[in-house]
Amino acid sequence: MGKRNHLKAILSLEKRIAEHKEKISLEQRKERPDSGLIQHWEKEIKAFEKGIQQARKRLGR
Repeated sequence: MGKRNHLKAILSLEKRIAEHKEKISLEQRKERPDSGLIQHWEKEIKAFEKGIQQARKRLGR
């Protein structure tokens, strides 16, 4: 992957993290939040963060 692709991947993953955090926030506001769903989204956020770290490492940052 080239530099542009790594930067694009980072931006995409950051966007997905923001979307998942919004989903978590909305779910927590419900009268009966689905903790399993929240845990799933949190797990995905960690995977996205790991992907960002790897892309930054490849970019030398």
